[in-house]
Amino acid sequence: MSAQFSQFPVLGFIHAAYFAVAVVFILGLKAMSSPVTARRGVVWAGYAMIAATVVTFAWPGMQNFGLMVLAIAIGTVVAWVSGKKVAMTDMPQMVAIYNGMGGGAAAAIAALEFARGEVHGPVVTTLAVLGALIGSVAFSGSCVAFAKLQGIMKKAWRLPAQNGVNVLLALGAVALGVMIIGAETPDPRHVIAFFVLALVLGVILTVPIGGADMPVVISLLNAFTGLAVGMEGYVLGNPALIVAGIVVGASGTLLTQLMAKAMNRPISNVIFTPISGAAAGGGEAVEGEQKEVGAMDAAALMRYASKVIIVPGYGMAVAGAQHKVWEMTEMLEEAGVEVVFAIHPVAGRMPGHMNVLLAEAGVPYEKIFDLEEINGDFAQADVALVIGANDVVNPSARTDKSSPIFGMPILNADLAQNVIVVKRGKGTGYSGIENALFYKENTRLLYGSAQQAIGEVIQHVKAMSV
Repeated sequence: MSAQFSQFPVLGFIHAAYFAVAVVFILGLKAMSSPVTARRGVVWAGYAMIAATVVTFAWPGMQNFGLMVLAIAIGTVVAWVSGKKVAMTDMPQMVAIYNGMGGGAAAAIAALEFARGEVHGPVVTTLAVLGALIGSVAFSGSCVAFAKLQGIMKKAWRLPAQNGVNVLLALGAVALGVMIIGAETPDPRHVIAFFVLALVLGVILTVPIGGADMPVVISLLNAFTGLAVGMEGYVLGNPALIVAGIVVGASGTLLTQLMAKAMNRPISNVIFTPISGAAAGGGEAVEGEQKEVGAMDAAALMRYASKVIIVPGYGMAVAGAQHKVWEMTEMLEEAGVEVVFAIHPVAGRMPGHMNVLLAEAGVPYEKIFDLEEINGDFAQADVALVIGANDVVNPSARTDKSSPIFGMPILNADLAQNVIVVKRGKGTGYSGIENALFYKENTRLLYGSAQQAIGEVIQHVKAMSV
């Protein structure tokens, strides 16, 4: 009895520490909502999670300290090395795989609890099963997302009866989950089959999804991971995991809704009818011809403009041209040109990707505007410079009801007096349709790698400024 009472002060300290950690974690997440305070928020949240991990070692009855320390050490080294080496353009796939590890860890917690027979009560068992299902889907789905973003999986594969297969796999996993919940001691065969179906479901759901929908998918999988962690935190009776998981899950869900809204597509449409990247076959025929422009003429248009709006896309990221773009911006500003950046919510391969790339290049936060803030300014701009962006500036989204991107809010680059588009070739965007912007009278195309093309523009701007 005395041993039990002796645990109370320890448990009280642990729970108080978890509460403090949760507050700091939430404050850190709030700070991440602004580019100005995002770095500070990451640091706060990181220290909070370190503190939660250290405090957990004091939990009464905790065992296997050596294995825990070894696992933490290995994870820290891998994360540190990969974090230092990863290019900013590869950040989406790193986020995807790290997110998948979180979902996998949540599923592994449930698997171990089932194996040990320590999940008791219908509520706890139900949450364990739900967390395992969601975590498994997040893990395998994130692995597929990583493979796509890394270029390992180059095609979006879609089964003939894709949605039917999705439903059958989901129903099968749910049925096995119900059997696990209803059993006094879960049958190992049912548990194994449950996890296999859940993992396969994550793969089958994600395989058809192409690059156009990837930002939404990454945020959705992040929400899944958070919810799974929160549920398994309840199973373990760990308040820190509950708070962190639910906060991440809720914020990921809200972000997913915002991303889907930015594409004017319901989340269900992204999952069950994704834009795969293959030629869609929809959309009206585009009339006219594409008109090319040389680096010298592009430089002259911007050098002698009053206002230039730059629209960066994934092509800029692939070329690693963000530093060149900022160098050009500084030169234009020295010549008296007002230059700002317009960011579409789904530009890049994950939420905020373009903002991170521009910040890494040194672009001040006050020069970066989102769609709602900047769209009204295009009509007053002398030049809209589109670098590696495609579907997010396609005016067909406003008028062509047969287009797969119809209704998607776009950046109004076509309303600028002059439009310069930097792109590597004459291919279509991820929606697989032609961009009507490229055929407009006020549009000129500067072909080539963004880094090379902007480098040539810089040389001509220098010559004009002498």
